[in-house]
Amino acid sequence: MSIFSKTCEYAIRAVFYIAHRTAAGGRVSIREISSGIDSPEPFLAKVLQDLSRRGIVQSVKGPNGGFYLDAESLKRPLARIVEAVDGNGIFTGCGLGLKQCSEVNPCPLHNDFRTIRNQIHSLLEQTTIGEFNEDLNLGVTALKK
Repeated sequence: MSIFSKTCEYAIRAVFYIAHRTAAGGRVSIREISSGIDSPEPFLAKVLQDLSRRGIVQSVKGPNGGFYLDAESLKRPLARIVEAVDGNGIFTGCGLGLKQCSEVNPCPLHNDFRTIRNQIHSLLEQTTIGEFNEDLNLGVTALKK
């Protein structure tokens, strides 16, 4: 089970895959990304189009086109991917999904969940796409389930 939506999972894995495969330059096709992360191609195309519009990944159309990450994108924290796809609810929402939960009107999980939520936010803000890519290049992590 993941704390992210399925769409967000695919987005994060796709960005990592693109960073890994284009570290030495070049571009990677949607077909290769789809195969590399076990994602349906049409679904992934929509996700990457949105990330491209937001400047998280870069793309070039045409026969030699594809996706890649520039130096600025590699410096972005992982939180930008999550916010682009799922919004910031994971960083602000109630652990039980209650709309009325707040500091003034806390649910039974409020205080403990706030601590965990803040740790997740901190992790995703402090870790850049490029830092994660170093682990991928070392073969420490994998992107297929």
